Amino acid sequence: MTQPLRYAINVTLAGCVHHEAGLPPDEESMAFWTDELRRSDTLLYGRVTYELMEGAWRRPESGEWPDWMDASEVAFSEVMDPMRKVVASGTLDAVDWNAELVRGDVVEAVRRLKEEPGRGIALGGVKLPAVLAAEGLVDEFTFVVHPAIAGRGPRLLDGIQNQVKLELVEQSNFLAGARVQRYRPA
Repeated sequence: MTQPLRYAINVTLAGCVHHEAGLPPDEESMAFWTDELRRSDTLLYGRVTYELMEGAWRRPESGEWPDWMDASEVAFSEVMDPMRKVVASGTLDAVDWNAELVRGDVVEAVRRLKEEPGRGIALGGVKLPAVLAAEGLVDEFTFVVHPAIAGRGPRLLDGIQNQVKLELVEQSNFLAGARVQRYRPA
């Protein structure tokens, strides 16, 4: 049995996935994202998302979390920081932060990764998920839909040529107005 590849991302009503376009994170949303991380033991990112996440959530060399982090952000960081990370990139020469670099045929690399034992692989980002979804490798899609319309930024799963039919398997709301929608391929 293969471990599931789960894609989860914040998205606005207009389909924008720019990381600053939705509602600001709050305790409820951070608890949700922390629980999402706990469902997997491996994170899979492309270069851009890896560098973004590392800059925000890696434990500083001092060992102390920055003052700007509240308790919910520290909890998220403490789950993410030690997790295994796999980074697909043709431009990076090396990675650290419990990470390994994947070069070449990312689709084949992800197929092999899914065959490894584990609770699951959490997929993040914009471009890499579109490639993997187009190949039928994503087992679950979770969209946190924010009640905002962004006029800029990349679009959710942009570039997929063939229709991917999904079945809604779970939904819930955040008090701030965002809606969680979880889908599996139909």
